[in-house]
Amino acid sequence: MVEAGVFDEDERVELLEGVIVRMSPPNADHPLVVERLNDPLFVHLPADHVIRCQLPLAVSEGDEPEPDVAVLARTTPRSRRSQPSTALLVFEVAGDSLRKDREIKGPVYARAGIPEYVIVNLGDATLEVHRDPDPAAARYRSLSTLEVGEAFESATVTGLRFGVAELLA
Repeated sequence: MVEAGVFDEDERVELLEGVIVRMSPPNADHPLVVERLNDPLFVHLPADHVIRCQLPLAVSEGDEPEPDVAVLARTTPRSRRSQPSTALLVFEVAGDSLRKDREIKGPVYARAGIPEYVIVNLGDATLEVHRDPDPAAARYRSLSTLEVGEAFESATVTGLRFGVAELLA
């Protein structure tokens, strides 16, 4: 579509439920939080995993979201011509995009069977941790909210952990 002139080369869009959606511009806190989540030392990332930043996941024919951060097993298939179709853990950093991240992206990730989906809610200074996807119902069975003073520890990536306060500082 870029080659056809429909979108500018730098325009940020993603495919959600078969619809091309413009991505919200990041607010002032967004870049720093994304940077911290991409720092293997900050999140204590095990060596057998990789972090992808704002790159597509080809989770279905009609869905190719670009999560702020995705954590994959290093062995996850991908190549120059094909994007990975799954992740172990996905983070979305939400300011103005909170409703979209909850109501559209959450079901997309659940349908794809992504085992752990975390929304970093900048407005409330919390992490919304979604686990145990039900792909048929396009929802997560478990939701917990972590606040400043608590710590996030991944259920799917052993060792990945950080304090909510440190992430949002």
